[in-house]
Amino acid sequence: MEEIFERRSIRKYQSKKVESEKIDRLLEAAVSAPSAGNEQPWHFIVIKDRKRLNHLAEIHPYAKMLKEAPLAIAVCADLSQQKHQGFWVQDCSAATQNILLEAQSLGLGSVWIGCHPAEDREKKVSSYLKVPAGFKTLSLVAVGYPAEEKERVNRMNDEIVHLEEW
Repeated sequence: MEEIFERRSIRKYQSKKVESEKIDRLLEAAVSAPSAGNEQPWHFIVIKDRKRLNHLAEIHPYAKMLKEAPLAIAVCADLSQQKHQGFWVQDCSAATQNILLEAQSLGLGSVWIGCHPAEDREKKVSSYLKVPAGFKTLSLVAVGYPAEEKERVNRMNDEIVHLEEW
């Protein structure tokens, strides 16, 4: 549970590479996410090449941190796998969140970079990464050893919790 409470969006990274074993753990966490009807529509693109990361930082307006991050993972969905129309968004969001939480548990920093539903962003990223037709790119996750520290924040607010009805 501590990973949930300690996780923060990290946008500054050390130049140290993320070890292959840790990348494997991130992907294992991603595919352990729940999915509607157990459809597991996800596919992942692991991006380590500096030129590719820099280019993604240029084509996505909120991905500038990829110029420092040594790793990004694109979370994509195979729309042909849908048993329940449209639930791929929730499925891939759960996979993305699992990557963020596992990164925290491994001493890594990460940040969720949204692609879908912003069509322009999604098209540019998908095109650049050669994502096939019939697939969608939900997110990019920047990952690396953090070069910044952020304090834990308690976001609990009793005014947003309703008992039995609004």
